[in-house]
Amino acid sequence: MQIAGAQSAAWLEQASQSKTINDAIHIYQQRYQRHPPPAFDMWYEYATQRSTVVIDDYDNMHDDLLPFWGLSPAEIRHRTQQVISDPWNDVAEIVVRNGIIEVGPNFKPTHRWMIDGLVSMMEDFVRYLPDMDFALNLNDEPRVAVPYSDMQKLLSDATPPERPAAVTGPQWSPDRAKTWKREEGAPSSRPFGSYPRINSFSAASMACPSSSAARKKHLWNPVPLCMSCTAPHSHGTFLSDWTLAASPCHQPDLRNLHGFYLSPAAFQTSHTLLPIFSQSKAEGFADILYPSPWNYIDKVSYFPNNETNPDTPFPQKEDSLFWRGATSEGVSRHGTWKGMTRQRLVHLASNPTHSSRSPTLPMLLPHPHLEGKYSYQISKNPLDTLDTNLNISFVSIDRAWDSDGTAQEREFTLSQPTDFQSHWRYRYLFDMDGAGFSGRFLPFLQSKSLPFRTGIFRTWYDSRLTAWAHFVPIDIRLHGLFSTLAYFAGTKGDKGAKTLKGRVGMDGKVLAGETIAERGREWAGKALRKEDMEVYLFRLLLEWGRITDDRRDEIGFVLEEDEGARQGDSKG
Repeated sequence: MQIAGAQSAAWLEQASQSKTINDAIHIYQQRYQRHPPPAFDMWYEYATQRSTVVIDDYDNMHDDLLPFWGLSPAEIRHRTQQVISDPWNDVAEIVVRNGIIEVGPNFKPTHRWMIDGLVSMMEDFVRYLPDMDFALNLNDEPRVAVPYSDMQKLLSDATPPERPAAVTGPQWSPDRAKTWKREEGAPSSRPFGSYPRINSFSAASMACPSSSAARKKHLWNPVPLCMSCTAPHSHGTFLSDWTLAASPCHQPDLRNLHGFYLSPAAFQTSHTLLPIFSQSKAEGFADILYPSPWNYIDKVSYFPNNETNPDTPFPQKEDSLFWRGATSEGVSRHGTWKGMTRQRLVHLASNPTHSSRSPTLPMLLPHPHLEGKYSYQISKNPLDTLDTNLNISFVSIDRAWDSDGTAQEREFTLSQPTDFQSHWRYRYLFDMDGAGFSGRFLPFLQSKSLPFRTGIFRTWYDSRLTAWAHFVPIDIRLHGLFSTLAYFAGTKGDKGAKTLKGRVGMDGKVLAGETIAERGREWAGKALRKEDMEVYLFRLLLEWGRITDDRRDEIGFVLEEDEGARQGDSKG
């Protein structure tokens, strides 16, 4: 955790070096080998006026957009028109003309909140944007999975020169609106394949090299723990590399460990690079991430009430790990629910005793004979060992076909739904994916509770967070959950005992948990605010405007003195 804290501080230092517009331009040029897009000065002013701490590090945005530099602007615009041409594609058309936002007709009424939230996020900076169209994914699941070889070709074609090219000026091309017009009489297009309720792992893993385990191995028995799958991102049972843990390339067992892979509800995907803006994506997908309107318009929010639902200091909270939710991660059929993360978590919390059908997970505990040492041990009932409670259950059985609903009703005891604001009474909060990313995580991070987090989906803000500094990461297999809980909450028994003569107990690191919770809460209040969502989207759309401009290699923002010096050098 000390290492994680240092990593977080180092990330912030390099992400916020710029103190002036001059600094921001020069760092941009050094990082991305291009000049900033036109109107970068307006973005910088907008960002600094809103006290944004992240000025320089937008590497995840750069990575999302880089493949599109391998396509011509005309081809990107053509592909955008393709995906917005037919309502079957489940995308919404967002149009900017003369600083005004318009919305195309093809969107689901049930997703009006998404459109309204996006428009609200854009309204304070849209006047600085050039004319453009972009396509908004209306599904929870990501949409674009490009094969590894195809992506490598695009990235090769997109590689910028070693030094930023000369620019003719900071102005967008004239008459951009005409370049976005769809040809009259052009037929509608459906460039996606539709694969609902079919295992999607092959689509994700095609982004991996052909030599990767995900492409070469198929693990037919999902029961044994795949140690070679966990080793690259783990330290024992503890997850040590949150970023790597999302990659399917070394984890062929992920095929059977998440609802999105096992049986997604609405999986419409393309293996051609299409410009789709999505709220989240799994590793291996090439969607363009943008800040979710779900969090921007507070579909769920952190709003404690001192009288009914106070957010008390960490040590005063109820010593429990809490989660409530529905079986909405994927569509269960033919027993696929048994592999889904949510169902495995609730089963683990409800059936902790050891049996041949449900083996108990090992826990890292004080060694029974060697003082000051620890060893992995099997407990007949981990809940009798942990010095905390697991308050984890479903409130409804959803997305179940055939007999799978009945089977889950027999397996799980349902609880009554709870007020979301009642979460703050618990010391530990568990967070995981649904059909897409979890909209709860930001409120959890803003609270005084400690979030435990697992999942495969990543969002615009993930690069800003550091596992073990801002939240507690848990592997998707959940095999490290009990050991992690034991570290923070401790174990029952005589804490002073040195051998099994007096049952060995372990004090919990409550202060360490409180430190992570407070650090995450503080960072969310600095870098994950609504203002930061606006700043991110503003910069993203300036980059999108530049990448779709026919003169994209000629335009860019440079200071007048820099431009004068460049022209002087070229004359000399």
